[in-house]
Amino acid sequence: MKKRLAILGSTGSIGTQTLDIISCYPDFFEAEVLTANNNAELLITQARKFNPNTVVIANEDKYLQVKEALSNLPIKVFAGNNSIANVVESDDVDIVIGAMVGFSGLIPIMHALEYGKKIALANKETLVVAGSLIKKLGEEKQITIIPVDSEHSAIFQCLAGEYKNEIDKLILTASGGPFRTKTREQIEKVTVKEALNHPNWTMGAKVTIDSATMMNKGLEVIEAHWLFDVPVSKIEVLVHPQSIVHSMVQFTDGSVKAQLGIPDMHLPIQYALTYPERLKIESDKLDFVKLSQLTFEKPDTNKFPCLALAYNAIEKGGNMPCVMNAANEIAVQYFLNEKTTFYGISKIIEETIQKVSFIKNPSINDLIASDTEAREVAKNIK
Repeated sequence: MKKRLAILGSTGSIGTQTLDIISCYPDFFEAEVLTANNNAELLITQARKFNPNTVVIANEDKYLQVKEALSNLPIKVFAGNNSIANVVESDDVDIVIGAMVGFSGLIPIMHALEYGKKIALANKETLVVAGSLIKKLGEEKQITIIPVDSEHSAIFQCLAGEYKNEIDKLILTASGGPFRTKTREQIEKVTVKEALNHPNWTMGAKVTIDSATMMNKGLEVIEAHWLFDVPVSKIEVLVHPQSIVHSMVQFTDGSVKAQLGIPDMHLPIQYALTYPERLKIESDKLDFVKLSQLTFEKPDTNKFPCLALAYNAIEKGGNMPCVMNAANEIAVQYFLNEKTTFYGISKIIEETIQKVSFIKNPSINDLIASDTEAREVAKNIK
């Protein structure tokens, strides 16, 4: 039987690549639900091509545009974030691909877990903000969350058959972003255009800026902590500019397993959809003869303070990762809009963490309130 997919964030980088996979394997997968935040034009194009049962546009102002454009097709059209959360409950959905960016991806994933759906998770913020709640819900529903991030997919693959063996540490690799070789003084003056010019990966704007600040790696450390039940003290980050080794696991006997591949998100997306099986991908494969070198170096938290802020947030625990994430979303948007500097991002995050009240064991309502408070605090930091 075909696997019916709900792609939350179908117009983003992960969403569009998931649709590539459906195009390659129409006998294996079909798009049941497509959702977008604001890109009505692309959502309409996707709906016309893949003919899903349902589409949702989060921006309610664009509902009529989508509705009218698809009026000659048997496609249900809804709008608003609540609708995105509700559509994952459908019995016609087998797998939910969590590819929305930011805090908005949390509630739909919680709904999907509550209704027993298989989760292919690309949205870092779901576990960063509410890792303990998501982990508990997954255990109650006996659902394994399959990671889509290349780093977590790599670790997931390295741990296949190893769950009874003790882990010494997880090693998350980072490209280092576009400013790896620059000094702090040079980085202080970088432009938005320069920050969006990632050397290895093609991603959305927010994720690309997170990569430039190395906040993405901080988010991934927190995510790995919850996905693999490993203490943060045993999660290490290594800068690997070639982006060939996607991550590694070191076991207590000293052996290290690594997952390697070209920088292509189609592989981890497809693996999450087909796990535990693998399907062929018609793309370039890794050629070891052509590899000139694989290098690794320690990240510089003086140049990239966001990584240290993320470690501090998860070590403190409670609602602090949620506060950090909310502040980062505001700060990144400010930087993209040229309302703050590159290092203004880490300044906004750090000051927000200091100003928002700490909650040790937050409920989902506490997290929603903390997210709201942190955003307001962050917006008022100059």
